[in-house]
Amino acid sequence: MTVSALLLIDIQNDYFPSFTRAKMPLPHMDAASAQAAHLLAAARRSGTIVIHVKHVMASDAAPFFHPGTPGSELHESVAPQSEETVIEKTRPNSFVGTKLQELLREAQVEHLTICGAMSQMCIDATVRAAVDLGFKVTLAHDACAAATVEHDGVTASSDMVQAAIMAPLAASYAEVQRASECVARLQG
Repeated sequence: MTVSALLLIDIQNDYFPSFTRAKMPLPHMDAASAQAAHLLAAARRSGTIVIHVKHVMASDAAPFFHPGTPGSELHESVAPQSEETVIEKTRPNSFVGTKLQELLREAQVEHLTICGAMSQMCIDATVRAAVDLGFKVTLAHDACAAATVEHDGVTASSDMVQAAIMAPLAASYAEVQRASECVARLQG
């Protein structure tokens, strides 16, 4: 039997438009977290390993996720239970500078279900790294949120960024599914 884990990445207050002091509100973050909460509940019911990843910026000059602030805290919709692991990271890739790979290997995890934010940064970096490390990955795309970005005078909406990230991940890295499909798989 394949051992699986659910990774909830950076579902933190600073990303939520509904959090009054949000420093980096993402469109669709509230909807994404609601889907992540469904995944989390299914993982808990099925006994799937749950790991929360929390981004804490190393510098006070960073635009968001300042250490010790309410904005850097994990959102209440996916609050960890005492037996669940919380890993803090300072880079987009959840494996860099953390014990994530070690914890997964010790638990003999082969498959990861991933959700969270931001799709174009920490989700993309972590999914690609996980596959490069030999894990099979399922990405719950509607339990992820992206930012609207601008480059060289071109603005890409969060919806366009989401599609531009999910399409190549689906082509070469992960099984990209709706959260409801992931829930059905977890419930087996």
